[in-house]
Amino acid sequence: ARVAGQPSRWHDPHNRGTFAISYSSGNQLALKRLTGDGKYTDKIMFTFESDGAGCRVFGCSESQVFSIMDFGTNYCNLRMLYCGSADGCKPVQHDLTSIEVDASSSFGASRSLEKCLVV
Repeated sequence: ARVAGQPSRWHDPHNRGTFAISYSSGNQLALKRLTGDGKYTDKIMFTFESDGAGCRVFGCSESQVFSIMDFGTNYCNLRMLYCGSADGCKPVQHDLTSIEVDASSSFGASRSLEKCLVV
């Protein structure tokens, strides 16, 4: 809903990038994100797995250029697509709740939800 709602119903608060769906299947979603200045593209992949009454989401975001000190961009690429009002995000169609179990990043990359919410 967030990707389809750009830019009128939702915008990416992390430097106003734009997302586009590259591929979608029953349990996978691949996207590309173009930075707000139009200079850089990141590739994103989500995999979904049923887990009782909810689901588990596995995600990966990768810059398509050499990147150190990415200011959390790859983390934010993922997090901004599933965060809910409890996280400080604006719901579009559903107000999602989530528990982050594990997040790893490459050398020099940060992972801070607060940095993701700065326009």
